[in-house]
Parts: sequence; structure tokens; C-alpha cells
Amino acid sequence: MQRIASVIGLAPENVEVYERLHADVWPGVLERLTLSNVTNYSIYRHGDLLFSYMEYFGDDLEADFATIAADPTIQEWWAVCEPLQRPLEDRKEGEWWKEIHEVFHLD
Repeated sequence: MQRIASVIGLAPENVEVYERLHADVWPGVLERLTLSNVTNYSIYRHGDLLFSYMEYFGDDLEADFATIAADPTIQEWWAVCEPLQRPLEDRKEGEWWKEIHEVFHLD
């Protein structure tokens, strides 16, 4: 199992819309994530910063994430959500959400 955490900005004027969208995530989005071995996925907000955490239980993260990205429902969901987000300037090339390093974990 891999734990994945990432952060992204959220414009203050988009908080209400973003939280409303995520209060009722589209069933096809949830299904695709589950079929691609993603579980225990959460997004938290602190001011204008979003923090996400997920656990990946598959054998090929790259392939499963490519399948997620290719899914038409996911693409539609991202088209709605991405304009609300503000990627951090210090993210790696190719990242939208900036992946962050785990410092501590207790099971």
C-alpha cells in the first residue's frame, strides 16, 4: 500500500462551489477511483490550501493513474474542478497537485 499526499491552492471565491461539488461527488468518479485501487481518499481545506490524502493498493500506480486520467467522467470532473484550483508554483513539472513528502506515520 502507498500513501499519497498532495496540496493545491483554492481561490477564496471558489470555496463554496468547490465544497458543494465535493459534498456530492459524481458516482462515476468514485467508481473509477475504486476500480483503480484508490481508497481512503480525503481532501481537507485550510484557508486557501487544499490537502489530499489517499491510499493506493494496486501493483502499478502509473498504469492505474493513467486509466483514471483517460476516463471520460474523470476528465469531465476535472474540467469542472480544475478552474477552481490554483496549482502551487513550486510543484514538479507535470504535476497539478503538488505531491508532498511524508515525515511521520503511525499505524
